[in-house]
Amino acid sequence: MEASSHDEFREFVEMRSTSLLRLAVLLTGGDRHAAEDLLQIALMKAYGRWGRIEQHEAYVRQVMYRQQVNRWRLRRHRAETTVPVLPDEATGAEAGSDAELRIALWAALGRLTKRQRAVVVLRYFEDLPEAEVAALLGCPVGTVRSSAHRSLAKLRLLVPELGPEGPKERIQSLGYTPKEVQR
Repeated sequence: MEASSHDEFREFVEMRSTSLLRLAVLLTGGDRHAAEDLLQIALMKAYGRWGRIEQHEAYVRQVMYRQQVNRWRLRRHRAETTVPVLPDEATGAEAGSDAELRIALWAALGRLTKRQRAVVVLRYFEDLPEAEVAALLGCPVGTVRSSAHRSLAKLRLLVPELGPEGPKERIQSLGYTPKEVQR
């Protein structure tokens, strides 16, 4: 790799690694170590092709999605990561606390199946269209729709504080806006 490409890659990693790590953490269900590994693999693959890639961030994100799907397929019998038990339901002013709601949402995402979590992350955190999610996950669009429907229903049960407007609107109102740091 040429020196200018190397510098460009280093600058990209410095500028985008935080948001890419956030995406990796969401894709791995909150496992920070697995997320760091996932991001590292994606960056290694991008480094080798850096001069030939037109859209660097899109390439790294797609490598992360595909790498995580491959991990799920290869590790079907792996033990699930345990999550802490949610505290008793808060009342009054505490119930509306965005911080507590974020924690509850984070824990609820960890309780979704891997496919459901991937669909929620890609559809509502990354704001990708159903067809693109289907292509990334290697399944039909109908499967994405039904998984999204079931995932949102499960999130409503797990986190009733999300309110009647539903999880997808509440997720964005909590500051989880699609591609929030890219601009």
